[in-house]
Amino acid sequence: MLTDHRRALRFSIILLACLMFMLVAVGRHPEAEAPRTTIAFVGEFDATVQRWSDDIRVDPVTGLFEFLSLIGGGLVTIPLRIAVSAWLVIRRRFVAFSAFVLTWAASEVLLTWFKLFFHRGRPPDPLVDTVGFSFPSGHAVAGAALAVALVLVSLQPGPLRRKWELAAVGFTFVMALSRVYLSAHWFSDVVTGVLLGTGIALGAAALVTEITKVLTQRGAIPIPEQPPGDPLDPTLS
Repeated sequence: MLTDHRRALRFSIILLACLMFMLVAVGRHPEAEAPRTTIAFVGEFDATVQRWSDDIRVDPVTGLFEFLSLIGGGLVTIPLRIAVSAWLVIRRRFVAFSAFVLTWAASEVLLTWFKLFFHRGRPPDPLVDTVGFSFPSGHAVAGAALAVALVLVSLQPGPLRRKWELAAVGFTFVMALSRVYLSAHWFSDVVTGVLLGTGIALGAAALVTEITKVLTQRGAIPIPEQPPGDPLDPTLS
């Protein structure tokens, strides 16, 4: 699944270290005082970006981002995750399945816990329906985690995967930007969400790959085999 899973793990650690910085920078404050933050600059920049968003709204962009809000919600992402998980099981790609489900579970558990702990208020007058607290952005977490995980479990290492990795980055960026544009989240909410989702996706894939390699070397599990004619290589390299 990963050519160099230890490099992926290093990237994951860097992203999660940046996540920890954002958690400290935003901090826990009364909901009504949003976008107040522990490091004042972060909250000030949140407010500035929100004013910029108010000034640049145009109907075509608003419509596009409202559509992204729909597809980035649980109504679409949960069935998609279930379908991908089922497909991986049918294809007997149990290593990829384990990484995908671990990404899903870990990102959702941490997202829920962070929202309840920080209980940050949302920007005023959102253009879409919002539920719950603002920090971090659930759409940003789901978008990043799902996009990265899909690329990792669907494509073998090589030029094609790298192209889709760039596409995943682009999708994640646009999804995160849309949440700020729609006044559903503060800028620091989406930055934190992207760090969380991407860090978990890379870390889960690296962890599962390492465990599988160790167990394979010890003879505890058989070497994964690639289904005949399947271009999506589930083996470890």
